[in-house]
Amino acid sequence: MDNFEKYITENKHLFDEHKADKSKIWQAIESELEPPKTIRLWKSPLLKIAASILILVGVFSLTNSFIINGFRSGTQNNIVHQELRDIDTYYKDLVSFQVQLVKNNPKLQPQDKEKFLSFMDELDEEYNILKLEMTKNLNNEYILEAIVNNYKKRIELIENLLKQINDSKKSNNNEGYIL
Repeated sequence: MDNFEKYITENKHLFDEHKADKSKIWQAIESELEPPKTIRLWKSPLLKIAASILILVGVFSLTNSFIINGFRSGTQNNIVHQELRDIDTYYKDLVSFQVQLVKNNPKLQPQDKEKFLSFMDELDEEYNILKLEMTKNLNNEYILEAIVNNYKKRIELIENLLKQINDSKKSNNNEGYIL
């Protein structure tokens, strides 16, 4: 041990006699420090403008994405609607033309026309129910298939009736030409 260490160990009790007053020391340190400057960012006009622009960009982006997604699904629904309208127009025109042929046919009795047209009205009611169901659930292929089958059934019935009328007309014409 050297002399300095020896001195410290011998005079150890003298070092314990004076205790540091922490509050005095901190007061002295604080008095020498400058008070901190607080910068209130929310009062800065530049920051207000930047925040407003950021909020506007965010709102615009969210709105734009919702509109585009809605437009895409709307476009898909419009394609399905257009397909349904095309099918509906084609078959409706075909059925109405053939119903007019039945109505204007002089060979049919009024009672037969009335029965046939009432049956066609029942199929029309079934079609309207299917069309209402289709608007509720646009992606249901079974309903679309049922609508097409309804039209096909109507067309088939009309064609069969007209065929029977034409067959009876031919048989009547053939009887007049027998020699």
